[in-house]
Amino acid sequence: MGILQRLSLLIRSNLNDAISRGENPEKILNQVLADMREQLARAKQEVAVAIADERKLKAQVEEEKKQADEWEQRAILAVREGRDDLARQALVRQQEHAERAASLEETWQRQAAETEKLKAALRDLNDKIEEAKRKKNLLIAKQKRAQAQKRIHETMAGLSDRSAFETFERMAEKIEESERRALAAAEVSETLSGDTLEREFARLQGQDAVEQRLAALKQRIGLPAGPAARPAALPGGANAGQPGDPPRLRPAGVEEGETRDAELEEG
Repeated sequence: MGILQRLSLLIRSNLNDAISRGENPEKILNQVLADMREQLARAKQEVAVAIADERKLKAQVEEEKKQADEWEQRAILAVREGRDDLARQALVRQQEHAERAASLEETWQRQAAETEKLKAALRDLNDKIEEAKRKKNLLIAKQKRAQAQKRIHETMAGLSDRSAFETFERMAEKIEESERRALAAAEVSETLSGDTLEREFARLQGQDAVEQRLAALKQRIGLPAGPAARPAALPGGANAGQPGDPPRLRPAGVEEGETRDAELEEG
């Protein structure tokens, strides 16, 4: 497992553990960023070690190639001097160094390719961490807005629940009913146990007070304060008629006295 795979696995493990514990999202994000920064620092160290190893292999390859060249030059010198025996030994050494150089170069090439991948992945991871840091505040703002909306919905749900209000109204009705019954019982007790004569005088006094208020009202609007005027009774005689009869009309141009004289002659 590569270093970046281990880093990703560790971050996901820490994140899932924090979520399973039901921690605050803001706290989780801060913790994840802290883990990212810590693991990034470790990844940088390991990538640095890989780069150092790659450079070491490259130096070894160059050294082996250098040794092979030097032994080849010695073999040439030995041949020029007529020392074929030394030339053979020098060629054997040259071959050994050349083979080691070829083997090390193959390993170095693979190491260099992997190191480049590590460096590219490390740059990508660093960019993602920087992006996560920039997004953290936005995510926290969204989370707080979601919490506020949740609280509003919960409050609205509580306000739409009428059970508490209905209970209050029932209790208020019971209390008012109890008050009405108590007043009625007190009135019954007063009726049965009170002095009738006292109540009669109290009633008369109450009527006097009403008459006084009526007189004051008439005086305020400019009417006489006495009792209301009643229609005057008609004078007696034939013109008066019997109770309930319609009034008799006299002919036009006849005076009241003449009408009476005619009535007496008819009589």
